[in-house]
Amino acid sequence: MDTVQLKARSHEGVYRGNWGSAEWESRGITLALIVALRRSRNNPVVPMLIAFSLLFPIAAAAADSHNWPMFRGDSALGVADGSAPLSWNADPDSGPLRNIKWKTPIPGLGHSSPAIWGNRLFVATALSAAGTAPLRVGLYGDGGSANDNGEQSWNLYCLDKRTGKILWERTAYKGVPRSKRHTKGTHANTTVAVDSKRVIAFFGSEGLHAYDLDGKQLWSKDLGVIDQGPKGYDLSWGFSSSPVLFEDKVIVQCDDRNQPFAAALSAADGKELWRTSRAGVSNHGWATPGVVRAGGRGLAVFNAWPFIAAYELATGKERWRLRSEGDIPVPTPILAHGLIFVTNAHGGPAPLYAIKPDAEGDITPAAGSRTSAGVVWSVPRNGAYMQTPLVAGDLLYSCSDRGVLKVYDAATGKLHYEQRLGSGTTGFSASPVAAGGRVYFTSEEGEVYVIKMGRQFELLAENRMGEISMASPAVSEGVLFFRTRGHMVAIAETK
Repeated sequence: MDTVQLKARSHEGVYRGNWGSAEWESRGITLALIVALRRSRNNPVVPMLIAFSLLFPIAAAAADSHNWPMFRGDSALGVADGSAPLSWNADPDSGPLRNIKWKTPIPGLGHSSPAIWGNRLFVATALSAAGTAPLRVGLYGDGGSANDNGEQSWNLYCLDKRTGKILWERTAYKGVPRSKRHTKGTHANTTVAVDSKRVIAFFGSEGLHAYDLDGKQLWSKDLGVIDQGPKGYDLSWGFSSSPVLFEDKVIVQCDDRNQPFAAALSAADGKELWRTSRAGVSNHGWATPGVVRAGGRGLAVFNAWPFIAAYELATGKERWRLRSEGDIPVPTPILAHGLIFVTNAHGGPAPLYAIKPDAEGDITPAAGSRTSAGVVWSVPRNGAYMQTPLVAGDLLYSCSDRGVLKVYDAATGKLHYEQRLGSGTTGFSASPVAAGGRVYFTSEEGEVYVIKMGRQFELLAENRMGEISMASPAVSEGVLFFRTRGHMVAIAETK
């Protein structure tokens, strides 16, 4: 049998369509897997090995080249299969446009990142009836709420990934916002989650909405007012926790300052399967859940303050908790190399943790220690405030909101290097992505720094988007997709 690389999305289950059909491709099964099965019909061992590879996928493996199904791609890992462009220019004020496949205006204001299934790209936005919405980016310390509380429409757009043509648009909710937002945020911060059957949009207080891929509404749920702001302060900063589609469930993190909870709902009809109060665990948090399966156990990991905590995916029962020091948690927990990596940095303490998925109980390290029965390694002041870390190969990349990049050995926490990206005068909110041996970091001003993966720093290119860029990019079939202040932009090597 030829050596092949087997890639499969473990949460898609077993599909019983025709071999090699378009449906197989849409389920995330690569051609390599189909060829392997065809060539192994007379060898009963190979199908068994392939079955095991489906049940126990390798952590931190690259996503399949077609789909980017949620915030930061499959399992929020941010690592794409294949390559992506190195150099481009999307800023007409900086010179001729280069390697721009298409550019489509998206009205309104949103930090929703693109999500992709097959040839369809999905992005959300909030349109103010006033016509304009204020946005203040950059590095500043005050945490005021934006004066943007007039009537809004929360809209979902579906674009053709290949051409940028808008295929359909749906208004999920229309009305006055039920809570305020941060001056740096929007009323549409969250990224949709998509699979072969449905696309899920979650706008916090404005509801959880499910559509099929052609835009037909399947169901809608009002989960109540979710007022996210620092507890003890008269501030509201808006909702930013994206939904996660995992197997047959939708997982949501609703860290309302007064009545925080987590819940799992049926992806088919929106029926609530469980709801767990997070009172005493979360005073506030803005992170997207990390949903993983490790060692046969499904876990939903929630980044919040004062505790990072993990819950059984089947029941919502808490399995472990870790008292953290970062007081404004935003990054998503990710699973790679058998460890859960999470950072929640703000102010002085800025911890980064590597945690055993099968931990139990309170795993907070004792005073003066950086490890415990559940914490393999941690560093106290080197985490990221806004960005979700990225693990590529055996290295972990963590970039601060001021552009200070630190690269660690993922297994041990050894620091390999520290390097500033940019001048230090602009913020970094978008999370990095990786493809083809490169890592891409996007500043709020739309500067994209491309570095070579490795233990030593090597800057390969600096590119310009020409617009404010707060959303994390997506990668699909060798194309980079950026959501800027006013556009969706596809970057591709042009001939």
